Amino acid sequence: MSGDEAGYQLVVSVGTDHHLFDRLIDWIDEWVDQQDVAPSVFVQHGASRPPRNGTGRERLPRAELLGIYERAEVVVVQGGPGSILDVREVGVVPIAVPRVPELKEVVDGHQVEFTKVMANHGNAIFVDQRSELHRQLDRAFADPQALRTEPRIADPDTAGEKLAGEIEHTLATSQRGPRRVLRRIGQVIASRRG
Repeated sequence: MSGDEAGYQLVVSVGTDHHLFDRLIDWIDEWVDQQDVAPSVFVQHGASRPPRNGTGRERLPRAELLGIYERAEVVVVQGGPGSILDVREVGVVPIAVPRVPELKEVVDGHQVEFTKVMANHGNAIFVDQRSELHRQLDRAFADPQALRTEPRIADPDTAGEKLAGEIEHTLATSQRGPRRVLRRIGQVIASRRG
């Protein structure tokens, strides 16, 4: 299957952050290399290296990326709030791999925390190991329709209540300090408005 208008079978997005996330692209390339019949692959790679397998683009307009997500059989994204929420907006549950600060992929651990929250609510599949990503990809391609769901429609009142609960919990359990947590939440909210 060709990617162009028909869509790509596997779509991967690492976002546009200046930190590298080559680890995810390596894991995807390794999985594709193991397939008897490789799926068509599109990778939005940002500052990270382009994929060995498939089509790579550094960045593209959000509307175009949403269309690519919608036509994909399986979507894998970084664990950033914008990435996960964009995929959910088109009615797909993404496999989400959070960036981690220990590998200098991001400045703090917000992606791990956010991805876990989204997974707990059925809005993502949390993956943090190569073997687990490969297992989830095998599972997803065995039944791509299992990742289709109703598009996540923004409900500001309910979202505000849930966010307040999550902030309260995060502040109570965070070892990073309330100011860093609140600053990061503010950044996420600002980025969703822009």
